[in-house]
Amino acid sequence: MAYKVGILGATGAVGQEIIRLLHERNFPIGELRLLASARSAGKTQSYGDQTWTIEETTPESFAGLDICIFSAGAGQSKMFAQEAVQRGCVVVDNSSAFRQDPDVPLVIPEINPDAVDGHKGILANPNCSTAISLMGLYPLHKAFGLKSFIASTYQAVSGSGAEGIVELEKQARAWAEGRPVSEMKKEVYPHQIAFNLLPHVDDFLDDGYTKEEMKMLNEGRKIMGLDDLKVTCTCVRVPVFRAHSISISAQFEKPVSVEAAREAIRHFDGAELVDNPAELEYPMPLNYSEVVPCGVGRIRKDSVFENGLALWVCGDQLWKGAALNAIQVAELLHTKGKL
Repeated sequence: MAYKVGILGATGAVGQEIIRLLHERNFPIGELRLLASARSAGKTQSYGDQTWTIEETTPESFAGLDICIFSAGAGQSKMFAQEAVQRGCVVVDNSSAFRQDPDVPLVIPEINPDAVDGHKGILANPNCSTAISLMGLYPLHKAFGLKSFIASTYQAVSGSGAEGIVELEKQARAWAEGRPVSEMKKEVYPHQIAFNLLPHVDDFLDDGYTKEEMKMLNEGRKIMGLDDLKVTCTCVRVPVFRAHSISISAQFEKPVSVEAAREAIRHFDGAELVDNPAELEYPMPLNYSEVVPCGVGRIRKDSVFENGLALWVCGDQLWKGAALNAIQVAELLHTKGKL
C-alpha cells in the first residue's frame, strides 16, 4: 500500500532530512505534499529527479493525507495537529507540543513500540538529547534496572536548525580570515558559538534548569515507564555542526559489570558499541553524522554511584534525534496496520 504523506516544515533542516530519509528508506509513498509558511509557498524542493512545489499550510492542506510528519515548532503543531486529525490524517509530531499529553504516545520504536497501538491520531517524537541518551541507557536499564542518571549534553548547532549551522560557519570563517568574531552580530545564540561553549539550551526556568534539561527527566520517565526515575541534566551548546554527544553517569538496581553492559549494547537495535580505549576508539560526532545507529562507548564503573556505570553516547540530532525517529514511527504504524 502506498500512502499520501505530508511534511509540515518541509523547508527546515529536519524537513529536508525527512524528505531524504523517506526516499532512502523506501517508505511507501503514493503522494508527497510539502507544507510550510506563506513566505515559502510556491518555492520548489527537489530530491533526486523529483521536484515538489511547497504549499502554504492551511487546515485543508491535510485533506486526503494518510500521515503527516510535523517539524515546524510547537506553535504550528498546536495550530494544525487537530485540524489534520479531524481530516483523517495521522500526525507524527517532532515538537514539544504533545510530549507530555497523557493521550499522546511518546515513541522511540526500539524502546516502546506498543505505545502506538492505542494512538488517537497524534504521536510525539522525543527531544533530540532524550532520544540519543536512551539509545545507550535503555539496554542497560533492561539489564540492570535504571534508578537515576546525571547527564551533560554536548549539543551541535544543528539542534538550532539551519540558522545555527550558518552562524557557526560565519564565525569560524571570520576567525580564519583574521576578522574579530566578537564584534559580529549574533542572531541565533546570545554569545559567540565558535570556539566557545554555551551552558544554555532553551529557556531558563525558576529553579535554574532549562526547559531542555527538564525534557530529559520528563520524557525519559514517560518513554521507559519509570515514574520514579531521577535525572539531573546540564545541556551545553558546542561548536560542532552535527550530531549530539552525551556524558552519562547512571545508577542501577542490580550489580553491574562493564562486560555485561557492553553485551547489552551490542545486542540492542539502534546502538553500536565503540569502546576500545586501548586503540583510541570511542564514539565521536564526526563519525555519527548521517549514521542510523547511535554510538556508545567509554563504558566504565562509575566511581561515585553504587551499581553505577559511566558512558558516552553520540547520535545524529537531525536523524535519530528528529527525522529518522519520526520516520521509524511511521514505518512502525505501517507495519502494525495503524495508519
